[in-house]
Amino acid sequence: MAAVFVLGFVLLSLLTASPLLVRAFLYQPFNIPAGSMKPTFLVGDVFFVAKYPYGYSRYTWPLSWPSSLAASARIWGAVPARGDVVAFFLPKDNATVYIKRVVGLPGDRIQMKDGRLYINETPVVRERGDDAVGLSACGDESRERVKRWRETLPNGVSYDTLDCLDNGFFDNTPVYTVPPDRLFMLGDNRDNSTDSRVLSQVGYVPIENVIGRAAMIYFSVTGGEKGEPGRIRFERIGMMVR
Repeated sequence: MAAVFVLGFVLLSLLTASPLLVRAFLYQPFNIPAGSMKPTFLVGDVFFVAKYPYGYSRYTWPLSWPSSLAASARIWGAVPARGDVVAFFLPKDNATVYIKRVVGLPGDRIQMKDGRLYINETPVVRERGDDAVGLSACGDESRERVKRWRETLPNGVSYDTLDCLDNGFFDNTPVYTVPPDRLFMLGDNRDNSTDSRVLSQVGYVPIENVIGRAAMIYFSVTGGEKGEPGRIRFERIGMMVR
């Protein structure tokens, strides 16, 4: 026990002393270049991802991977919970970073029916909210109002989703059975998200590919329209990601 305490104290001291070590072990910054996670994230948001909640894999451990551990192992590993917004390496190249929401855990059966999410044959509770206005969520700048739904997962996690089309391409899907050690991810902008529903592009995400959990937006700026300079969104700075 004393040795563990000393090791923890030394590690904490190193992390406090070096921003590079903080980035390597604790928090890593990312930005949002596309709108697949609207309204949770807007294009131009810059946020921290906490790397420690799920432990470290060979893709995220900043030191040489211990030869005594399996390639798929995680150091201090933990499985993300349903509803967590996570950054992960795309399975097809183990390099490109995506940010999505976890909706399916190993063994879960996931399906979309008429735009509604089902987990293990049970429809996820959702309530219609006020339309989202001015988010350009559907890839059409002229479309100002978009349907907004408040989903609540079986573990009580609630968040808003957007629904651009009543019969979108992935509003009706087959049943996806999540394999062991894999996760099923969805974007909150349901009709404009390439996620686990697209098996050829994303599919089931290995837990070892998870970088960490989205924590806080620390900067946000609009892209600028019609040649006008971008605007800092002060109201989004400091927002915690839910």
